[in-house]
Amino acid sequence: MLARIANNLFWMGRYMERAEHTARFTNVNYFSSLDAPNKLSRDRQFVLRSMYEMVGEEEENDEVLKEEDVLYNTALNPEKYYSILQCITFARENANSSRDLISSDFYEAINIFYHSLVGYSKEHFVTRGLHDFTSHVMHQSTILKGKMRATMLHDEVYALIKLGMNIERATQVSRILQIKFDDAVQANIKKPKSLKRSFEWTTLLKCLNVLDVNRRVYKKAPTQTTVLEFLILNPTSPRTVLKCLNEIQTYITMLDPLKAHEKNTASFLIGKMRCEYNYKTVEDIQEDVKGFISDTFESLIEISEKIEEEYFYQEKI
Repeated sequence: MLARIANNLFWMGRYMERAEHTARFTNVNYFSSLDAPNKLSRDRQFVLRSMYEMVGEEEENDEVLKEEDVLYNTALNPEKYYSILQCITFARENANSSRDLISSDFYEAINIFYHSLVGYSKEHFVTRGLHDFTSHVMHQSTILKGKMRATMLHDEVYALIKLGMNIERATQVSRILQIKFDDAVQANIKKPKSLKRSFEWTTLLKCLNVLDVNRRVYKKAPTQTTVLEFLILNPTSPRTVLKCLNEIQTYITMLDPLKAHEKNTASFLIGKMRCEYNYKTVEDIQEDVKGFISDTFESLIEISEKIEEEYFYQEKI
């Protein structure tokens, strides 16, 4: 397989996953704030800044954000590389270049998804369509994954897409953890003891669609300890860092099983990180939560860059 095609498959998976997480975060963060128990969590500027932080948009600290602009930029602005529309556009472009490698059902699902977003009315979206739009994106994302799993050969093509999806998922989990931890600290700055049971922990779990699963595991309301332990160290829930690392290891081994023990390869770095997390405890994490999440984020970026260097880099002649 050409390195260019492999790169397209990898990034198709990443863009699909990114669109879903952006949609869910936007939906949950916006609507949860409407009945938040503290004043800061209900503050529009506080909520909008979290949305921009999620997509990596930089703004001045004293800049007053307009709700319509933030929502439009996050969802439908074709000039913003991070918008949901652009993520699906990029995913479709990557699918076009590897049309003969993916199933017809999967390709058609991507195409339908793309066309359902292109004609979406900006005016309707920013005034009363946020819930419908984000729910549609989440629903279509689920359809895409189902079509891919059910209609494609589970070979190296599938492995490349899943590799991209799991790298992106782990990255997004880390990013959302970082954002909502900062939100929780700010929202409880006057009452530090309230941080452990902050409203933001429930919102965080909703942003990753794992609130009900977390309750099944711990059988109590979310706390800082249970949320951190679950989202980072749980090996069975699909949207946790450790589970994603396990999946990444599985799919990169499918691509090249001989590299698993070669020093400084992507497979080696993943295996090393995975082993470290297998023996981490929530107490280790709580010694420096922000630092731990930041280190996780940086490690995932390093792994992603290493994968691209090893599998997709094309030397110029």
